[in-house]
Amino acid sequence: MKSDHLRFGILGTARIAESVVPRMQATSIASVTAVASRSQARAKDFAERHGIPRALEGYDQLIACPDVDAVYIPLPPSMHRDWTIRAAAAGKHVLCEKPLGCNAHQVDEMISTCQQNNVVLLDGVMWYHTARAQRLVEIARSSELGEIRQINSVFTFSGDQLAADNLRWNQELGGGALLDLGWYCVGATLLIKQCLPIRVSAFAKFRGDVDERMNGLMQFEDGSMASFECGFDTVRRRWIEIAGTNASLVCSDFTKPWNPDQPTLRIVDGNGKGSTQVIPHPLQEECMIDAFCKLAVEGTTEHAWLKLSRDTQYVCDLLADAAT
Repeated sequence: MKSDHLRFGILGTARIAESVVPRMQATSIASVTAVASRSQARAKDFAERHGIPRALEGYDQLIACPDVDAVYIPLPPSMHRDWTIRAAAAGKHVLCEKPLGCNAHQVDEMISTCQQNNVVLLDGVMWYHTARAQRLVEIARSSELGEIRQINSVFTFSGDQLAADNLRWNQELGGGALLDLGWYCVGATLLIKQCLPIRVSAFAKFRGDVDERMNGLMQFEDGSMASFECGFDTVRRRWIEIAGTNASLVCSDFTKPWNPDQPTLRIVDGNGKGSTQVIPHPLQEECMIDAFCKLAVEGTTEHAWLKLSRDTQYVCDLLADAAT
């Protein structure tokens, strides 16, 4: 690895990789040298479309490549633990899609192995690394809203578009609304609160053994509370509200701006008067890649995002137990 440049290998050709890989190729601090799939044909097709030099059949081949410094893992959640551990053992930094694991025990193993091998691990939640997210947290932690009493968040979309064999409907692959969508809501809440809840409750609607919809509640030691809704059975929504004693902050698209050219936040007081802030930033895929590359180049294996990932998974475990 050059001191300021990271060479990525891509483990899998999942849909999310179609948006992430072009941003890796577009930045000056990273490049993609290889992609692997269980199918040589799929790997070759992906490589040709994205200008990747090598297409490999089998993930082990990619991990063994000497010209790969880091791997991006867009595989199903059930495969995150094993391939993160294998990549770390081979000395590769790991950018892994969310949820980081299927439970907190897996996440602990992933973190421990990466730190033992002195490689960086980061989950693939993109919005955390944007200027808008930084501003949202700054406002929430200031006195502008007053004392924060309630956080409400929603992330849903209609599952009618999902095929019957989509991993989201497969419990063994790590499917379900909580890990796919609720992860964002729980993570956002913990990012703002900077502490774990003292109590949780949850209700879920199941499709077979998979949570199709979940509503959850969290209570914190200071008396504040948070609610969230996630599911595959309503129109696409992705908003968060942070309500204080003086005003509330609303972001109507916190996980990804509806208009990438105008990411906004809105503050509204108790009389309905408000102001809208536009906080422009690069595409959030680029923001995440830049953050990961900086951690890897600096060798920062212990960082706040990793703790947030672990805490998010821990709370998701509690919520899953409460909903069954």
